[in-house]
Amino acid sequence: MTRQDLREVQHEVTVAAPGAAVFRLLAEVGNWPRIFPPTVYVEALERGHDQERIRIWATANGTVKNWTSVRRLDPADLRIEFHQEVTAPPVAAMSGTWVVEPLGEGRSRVRLLHHYRAVDDDPDSLRWIDEAVDRNSRSELAALRTNLELAHGSAELTFSFVDTVRVAGPASAVYEFVAAADRWPERLPHVASVRLDEESPGVQCLEMDTLAPDGSVHTTRSYRVCFPHHRIAYKQVVLPALLTMHTGYWTFTDGADGTTAASQHTVVLNAENIPRILGTDATVADARDYVRNALSANSRATLGYAKDFVESRR
Repeated sequence: MTRQDLREVQHEVTVAAPGAAVFRLLAEVGNWPRIFPPTVYVEALERGHDQERIRIWATANGTVKNWTSVRRLDPADLRIEFHQEVTAPPVAAMSGTWVVEPLGEGRSRVRLLHHYRAVDDDPDSLRWIDEAVDRNSRSELAALRTNLELAHGSAELTFSFVDTVRVAGPASAVYEFVAAADRWPERLPHVASVRLDEESPGVQCLEMDTLAPDGSVHTTRSYRVCFPHHRIAYKQVVLPALLTMHTGYWTFTDGADGTTAASQHTVVLNAENIPRILGTDATVADARDYVRNALSANSRATLGYAKDFVESRR
């Protein structure tokens, strides 16, 4: 492949954060679903001193794609080079570089460079990739700026927690209960309706109407990546009013006396909506308690019904 075969594009943004902080956020790919809207989940496959292989699931023009990338990290020059080792059609080749340029006074410029080619150099496929790269790059850089500045301004808006239950049964059975979300309306009292599409094996789009204790109905939409029979990672893309971000995962671990099933949540509060939802006197601490209690109640209910379902069939 010659250099002339590749499309070359660049996007950039200026952020109110020092270069080292920007680089750290980009280097820690586990954070990507939290800071980049298109990214659903990232799995680290191999890690070395300055190089790693990762698998990424992300939306592109409304469809979840996944690919494997190799990254070389250069913290001294604040650069991260990447290339897709295994691409997803219609992409034939994809590589690029993150470049962080300190501007002084706690500001940095972030440049995102892409080089790519379409399968068989098809013009329609190339236009599809152009649109996906442009949309995702603009979205990623805007989200990077927002989340970096938010992290510097108010760390208390972001928090994580885990709910756990022990099940006297195999992990595979508990996994199947959670993976089969289309059965939830008949199995979980707090779920009014579900629309579940599996775009490709193990990749689900889950839209759900959930009943709150006050009788109101809340609609959410999530992308889920399933790893039978030990993990289901998800990212909500239609959120409740009190949240600007919600990611998490279900895990199922076999043990000598059964399964440990857990539900992990990471959320970012929408501070602007706290007075409207919880009242003008409500604080961030009040919102943290409210969100944790609401999400934990649903998680514990799902885990509890999964436990009953599995144990009743032993």
